[in-house]
Amino acid sequence: MKAMILAAGRGQRMMPLTADRPKPLLEVLGKPLIVYHLERLKEAGINDVVINLAWQGHLIEQTLGSGEQFGMHIEYSYEPEGGLETAGGIAKALPALCQKDDTFVVINGDIFTDYDVHALSQLQLLEGEAHIVLVENPEHNPLGDFALVHQPSNQQKYTFSGIGLYHKSFFVDVAAGKVPLGPMLRSGIGAHKVSSELYLGVWHDIGTPERLTQINQNMESNHVG
Repeated sequence: MKAMILAAGRGQRMMPLTADRPKPLLEVLGKPLIVYHLERLKEAGINDVVINLAWQGHLIEQTLGSGEQFGMHIEYSYEPEGGLETAGGIAKALPALCQKDDTFVVINGDIFTDYDVHALSQLQLLEGEAHIVLVENPEHNPLGDFALVHQPSNQQKYTFSGIGLYHKSFFVDVAAGKVPLGPMLRSGIGAHKVSSELYLGVWHDIGTPERLTQINQNMESNHVG
């Protein structure tokens, strides 16, 4: 099984930190966010990774190279300036992602989490086409995105973590160009093609410089303690 790390976003809300580098290269405790993902994927037994690139993508490629330093193999999916949105980027990368296996893991490159990717990689989709990980709603998204599957739609909604397991069939009809993932997930849930789980561990969306500063302060306190 392969994994894809989404790293093509512009990161406007992170300015000025992203004026000259992409969000996945921002650091927590001196280590780029994207390196944490690579390490967790490696621990889960996933050694082949595809990373999509757009804004300042060459810096990610320069930093990570072929993946040899991590004992992994990294391929890059190049997108035009501005990127292709999440679903568009995944659809473009399908030929690289599904050379040997029809299912793959996707992780947003701008989150910080201790989620156990190994558990996700062992999941069988059965008749579904996608499985997404939800988390408790952070302050910046109090209303959430999705209710847990099998709950009434008017029940508690949670936030999509940016982590999921997908079958290639979920993206085969995606048109070339910019295509967001959210509407596809909502449609898939309605069609019983998407399952979900709630994760209660560490998860942060690195959406603003203030959030990044707070996460670093919290991690430093925990590290010292």
